[in-house]
Amino acid sequence: MSDFWRRALVFPFSLLLLSLVVWLFSSALPAAVFFGVAMSLRLFFHLRNLAAFDKWLTDPEGQAVPEGYDQWEDAFSQLNKLIKRYRLEQKQHLSALQQMEQAAAALPEGVVILDEANRIEWCNPLAERHFGLDGGRDIGQQITYLARQPEFVRYLTMSNFTEPLVLRGRHREELVLSIKLIAYGANKRLLISRDITHLERIETIRRDFVANVSHELRTPLTVVNGFVETLCDMPNLENDMARRALQLMGEQTSRMENLVDDLLTLSRLENAQNALHEEKVDMPELMRILLEEGRSLSGGKHRFRTEIDSEESINGSASELRSALGNLLSNAIRYTPPGGEIVLRWHVGADGPVFSVQDSGIGIAPEHIPRLTERFYRVDRSRSRETGGTGLGLAIVKHIVNRHQAVLEVASEEGKGSTFSIRFPDKRLWVETKSPM
Repeated sequence: MSDFWRRALVFPFSLLLLSLVVWLFSSALPAAVFFGVAMSLRLFFHLRNLAAFDKWLTDPEGQAVPEGYDQWEDAFSQLNKLIKRYRLEQKQHLSALQQMEQAAAALPEGVVILDEANRIEWCNPLAERHFGLDGGRDIGQQITYLARQPEFVRYLTMSNFTEPLVLRGRHREELVLSIKLIAYGANKRLLISRDITHLERIETIRRDFVANVSHELRTPLTVVNGFVETLCDMPNLENDMARRALQLMGEQTSRMENLVDDLLTLSRLENAQNALHEEKVDMPELMRILLEEGRSLSGGKHRFRTEIDSEESINGSASELRSALGNLLSNAIRYTPPGGEIVLRWHVGADGPVFSVQDSGIGIAPEHIPRLTERFYRVDRSRSRETGGTGLGLAIVKHIVNRHQAVLEVASEEGKGSTFSIRFPDKRLWVETKSPM
């Protein structure tokens, strides 16, 4: 038997024995009266302690735990220990929470905690400035009620948050934010915002500088190339070394002209003011044009094949798409040895419209594939220069692909060739509109 029950039963058994003694020396009535009075006093004692406990429950923070007597003393003593332990843990948790809030306030990024319905649960001061929030007033509000930009609302509804969203013109026109969502816990999400206004300004300066320098270089390069070609065509140029030097000067000048042209193309594509000119692009016809250009560029050194499984057209910029697809085709020709095969494909399947160029060339090692679209990145620098590449072709392709909300996919194996595919969204398919009758 536990100590609690032993102590609890001592009094009633002792009272019962005393009542029996009274009965033996007197009669049953005095014994019953004695037992009843004693039990009533015991009940009053318990009710008094219970009343003290009830009074303490009305304001446990502002009152000390009652002292009590007998078993109540032990119960109140245990309760007092629990309260002290609870208050100590509460103080420690409050201190940890304050440290977390101070750390979050010191972060160089804005942080907003969202629930499964995109309601704000907490935000740090920097997020308040980024989104115009009030940490006290806006808790529980859906963030889309406060940040209503369409691209931001679309980003929140996405299921893939691997790429951050660049949000411009929030509150102040010059503010540019990089936003990223991170899922954690049970249907919770962290909204991280970073002010990249300065980085965007630097990028704009760099882009303008490249565009201006490229534009200024174009005219003198054209003049120099013209004179070099004229000197090469002179009939009385008998010195072989001079003729070879002029030939090399002409080749390098042409290469510089191509580089300037590609730099200007990149600057135009990166310009936010340069809106996409959308029109109907007849993909089967474009495939036939690319096939003829590819055969001309190859000079009969490669086999070509087209697989056109759909007559569907898409909505986009014909000139930009011709440039992007032409770049992929010229790369396939450049890196495929003579006698190799190049296949152009166009089909519309369950995954949407896809254009691809497959070659049987030298292939690309896996470690190079993620960096192929970086400017001036070359897998083999010497070979790229020998084949006349500028190192900007795939960067141009990437920008054009992004402007059409498409995805560039690369599959390659060294020694077995490569396949470059552009996967367009279904919304890019051309839909003929009927004129009203």
